[in-house]
Amino acid sequence: MGIFEKTAAEVVEAHKTKEGGADEERAASSISRPIALLFAVASGLSVANIYYAQPLLDALAGEFGLAHASVGIVITVTQICYALGLFLLVPLGDLLNRRKLIPGMMLLSVLALIVAGTASSVAVLFAGLAAVGLLAVVTQVLVAHASSLAPPERRGQIVGLVTSGVVIGILLARTFAGAMTDAAGWRSVYLSSAALLLAAACILLRVLPPETRNKPALSYPQLLLSVLDLFVKERVLRIRAVLALLIFASFSILWTSLVLPLSSPPLAMSHTAIGSFGLAGAAGAVAAARAGRLADRGFGQKTSGVALALLLLSWLAIGWMYHSLLALVVGILLLDMAVQAVHVTNQSLIFNVRPEARNRLTAGYMIFYSIGSATGSIASTSVYASFGWTGVCMLGAAVSAAALLFWACTRRL
Repeated sequence: MGIFEKTAAEVVEAHKTKEGGADEERAASSISRPIALLFAVASGLSVANIYYAQPLLDALAGEFGLAHASVGIVITVTQICYALGLFLLVPLGDLLNRRKLIPGMMLLSVLALIVAGTASSVAVLFAGLAAVGLLAVVTQVLVAHASSLAPPERRGQIVGLVTSGVVIGILLARTFAGAMTDAAGWRSVYLSSAALLLAAACILLRVLPPETRNKPALSYPQLLLSVLDLFVKERVLRIRAVLALLIFASFSILWTSLVLPLSSPPLAMSHTAIGSFGLAGAAGAVAAARAGRLADRGFGQKTSGVALALLLLSWLAIGWMYHSLLALVVGILLLDMAVQAVHVTNQSLIFNVRPEARNRLTAGYMIFYSIGSATGSIASTSVYASFGWTGVCMLGAAVSAAALLFWACTRRL
């Protein structure tokens, strides 16, 4: 029997599953702000692991004798495994006990980080980083679990708070990695992260509440196929996934290529100075966490429209970088605030669609996030090589305009 066909028995089972999801909604504890902050910190620590390698490429090339032209495969391996983890591991949150699944994935991440941090050969390094990328998706399991623990009237607020931890982790990973490498070598980055993640896993193991929900009667293959089924059936997921692809393409267009003009004449800034721009992005991400509250109050569509307009406007300020670094900072603030606001709103809306399938909804949504991020990274460096910073800004503005137009065409569907 195909995954898209339902017998009468399956309809009954689906009804029971939905009832289980409704029961979970009613039984959801009012997650406290300290616990939500812990979720945010754990999410940020986990997702940062896949971004540490970016400022370490020179050090890794020197340590393992890799050519500069091929050392970028370190990042590629990690990102590919992260994308695989989104599809293969995140849906397990709907099937398994998340109180055990989340700390378990984090402890396995600790082992992977230790392998990477103590690697004596390229093969061991790649194996460790591949496992790091695969297991970093625990971030998305944490976000989905936080949403299930929050009462409906505070779900957007909680999702916004936890997701802000994710974005801050992404933005500050490069700064942390650069500082630790200067102080104690590149291996200290992964070993320090392992220690921090171990502490977070132990705390979560103590504070996560026991699970009482009904789980779907699905095998693992059926669970994975049901992710595709959700795309077929849930219009909100399809629309919000496309928006995720576009906004994170715009996000990657900026952050992948920004180091190129900043490190070259006439600016010729140091790596430490370049890394400090991540602080501006983090500030924008924190400011946008309030978008979840607006979604809770029924203003999700309006919040998306305003944020997407700001995203387009941000490129005008970013394009003035050679005339004013202050304009660049303002542009970064606007861009990161806009991306975060849309991202939080997206998640708030899709989590309300099928309470019993939040991890599968997250998996499907985040796959589009990954596609957008990868596409933006590849396109931005190619455009910069041919058309310089002006070309990058025009590309970012075009993608942002496409996102705004797509929202305008679908907001009443």
